[in-house]
Amino acid sequence: MAGRDLSSTPLAQLRIAELDPQDRIAKYFLLYELTVSETADRQRIANRIPDDKVLRSAVHLARQVLDPMREAFGGFTPNSVFRSQALERSLKGKPSSWISTSQHTEGRACDVEIVAKPTLELARWASSTLADFDQIICECYDPRKGPNSGWVHVSLLPPGAGRNRRQVLSYVVDAASGRLVYVDGLRPNEA
Repeated sequence: MAGRDLSSTPLAQLRIAELDPQDRIAKYFLLYELTVSETADRQRIANRIPDDKVLRSAVHLARQVLDPMREAFGGFTPNSVFRSQALERSLKGKPSSWISTSQHTEGRACDVEIVAKPTLELARWASSTLADFDQIICECYDPRKGPNSGWVHVSLLPPGAGRNRRQVLSYVVDAASGRLVYVDGLRPNEA
């Protein structure tokens, strides 16, 4: 069943209770694509956008970040956009009382891998091409594991939520401690 085209609908007019998963909420994205999670499916974890505020953040991200990526590189499915608290706990091995502060839980972040675009190049493209962003993080990229190892995390604050920081970071193994750490700039894991 084809959904409605709401790609031009102002964010303030979108209401989660009125949407169908097949509704087009951005030029190249349907609503369901913002909640896809293999982990949630396998573990039967509910991963539904909970309210209008999170919906509008996720749609803004799709329109400003994911649409330009799909336009530039063709079809791809983001690894992750919205993640429920239950999914976050499962992914991070945390107890049921733990509350994540990840921007994914607010619909403000996506993780992307594009087979035809090496991870570090995708991160560089995003940092030089996207009109605005809060963070771009080249995560777990290790050239010894191939050009597509890791993924690119991009976050974007919704309108009215403050100023985007425009941080460009890498999440790599620290040679001294062996732990994953955030460092300024885009670079491969060298540990």
